[in-house]
Amino acid sequence: MASAERTSGSSNYEKAQDDLSSQPSPESRPPLGNERRSRGSLANLAARRSSRAVPRADGKIELKETDCYDKLGFSFPAWKKWSILTVIFLVQTSMNFNTSIYGNVVMPLSTAFDISTQAARVGQMIFLILYAFGSELWAPWSEEFGRWPIMQLSLFLVNIWQIPCAVAPNFGTIVVCRGLGGLSSAGGSVTLGMVADMWQADDQQYAVAYIVLSSVGGSVVGPIVGAFVENYLSWHWIFWVQLIFGVAVQAAHFFVPETRASILLDREAKRRRKAGETNIWGPDELKEERLSVKEVFAIWGRPFEMFIREPIVLCLSLLSGFSDALIFTFLESYQPVYEQWGFGTIAQGLAFIPILVGYIIAYFSFFPFIHRHRQIRRKDPDALQPEARLYWLLYTAPLETIGLFGFAWTSLGPQRHVHWIAPMIFSALVGIANYCIYMATIDYMVASYGPYSASATGGNALARDFLAGVAAMYATPFYSNVGTTYKLEYPTTILACLAFCVTIPIYIFYWKGPTVRAKSKFAQVLASDAKAAGGVPPASEGARAEAKHMEEA
Repeated sequence: MASAERTSGSSNYEKAQDDLSSQPSPESRPPLGNERRSRGSLANLAARRSSRAVPRADGKIELKETDCYDKLGFSFPAWKKWSILTVIFLVQTSMNFNTSIYGNVVMPLSTAFDISTQAARVGQMIFLILYAFGSELWAPWSEEFGRWPIMQLSLFLVNIWQIPCAVAPNFGTIVVCRGLGGLSSAGGSVTLGMVADMWQADDQQYAVAYIVLSSVGGSVVGPIVGAFVENYLSWHWIFWVQLIFGVAVQAAHFFVPETRASILLDREAKRRRKAGETNIWGPDELKEERLSVKEVFAIWGRPFEMFIREPIVLCLSLLSGFSDALIFTFLESYQPVYEQWGFGTIAQGLAFIPILVGYIIAYFSFFPFIHRHRQIRRKDPDALQPEARLYWLLYTAPLETIGLFGFAWTSLGPQRHVHWIAPMIFSALVGIANYCIYMATIDYMVASYGPYSASATGGNALARDFLAGVAAMYATPFYSNVGTTYKLEYPTTILACLAFCVTIPIYIFYWKGPTVRAKSKFAQVLASDAKAAGGVPPASEGARAEAKHMEEA
């Protein structure tokens, strides 16, 4: 779920301009605490700056964010921001809904086209894997041409590819069109970018938490809805339902305004020229070349570079990806587990509700910490280091291991006098941990990598979708061929052991994160830019300071 960077200008910051961390200069951000100004004073300040604007060599004056801050997404009223974000919430939910509902068409496709169930799962695998890459491929274009047209194009293509799937005469058609649908899904590259368009970096956490909920929630809503479709309708309707949902969210998104700052600056410049200020131009209007091929490949390549070279990105992305893969493993394990209690298709789908409840609990559990962080930053912007954003994860990450162990050994079935509610309770714990891992790792990368955070979070999204796609293929054989006596219990126990291993880096980065970041190539660039700009890096111990704050609160 990453947004894009666009290379422009000469400084390192400008070369790595990023959605999740890009923001107006300190002069143009909304003042905090005692610095707060009214909208009127901000407008007056912008007017004074505009009047002092220095023409370029060609005599043209470039309109800056400081010149019309009140026209940008940052200045939208709260109701408008959250209305836009709610539509984006539905868009993101629909995209993840498309990834998971396919599990309910595996058996019908196996029967209809006389193929094995393992072969039928290729349609889910290819969608997820190409979704992982498609999200990155769309990123630069939303930066260059705006969020609205790119999202509309993405939704249109995804919806179009549902039609041949629904009327497919053979399974090959479904595989090809599912792959194209995954590649067409813009996903978090645009949705998280829109968060950055409307909220400053220090104020994004509530909005990011909301979008993360839509991402993980969509993956669970899919099998819940899919169970009813599978039970009452033909397999074609699995795809028609995706199309109906997709058309509905595309129609809702049609009325969402553009939020990308550079596009809004161009529009404002055109408006001013019509009003008589003939020498005002927007940033994109003054570009001799929009987005070069070299820049596009640099943007596409950086997430992979950071994934390989940055220990923080690698370890936390693998943790996040492993956690997401669990959900898709569950899609396959739920059937044999709950069949022991006589659960039919619909009951098996409803068994995913506890995971959804876990997501909602986890979402609200972040609120006190986000509120506390904002209070601390308003008093001292440098009081917290990025590791503070991992604080709540220290306590929730172990729930993944606990939940998996519990799910494993409550899967014994009624013959061992175990009630079906037991594995559901433990699955809710896995849901809590999955949400917290995704939210905290995204939040930490945004805070750690500044203008490079899009590439960092790009690696996170890549790992989640790619590993989920792989899980679609290994889950059923894994639960069928591991062990003899405890074929359902041993596989989940293995996953629990792996969960324990992959959560260890959370604690290492919480205490040693500043040391790890100090050795990072990207962190060194950020430090040199901050020094050149006269910035002073935080001198506090970061995570320890936050622990003390929490103890005193």
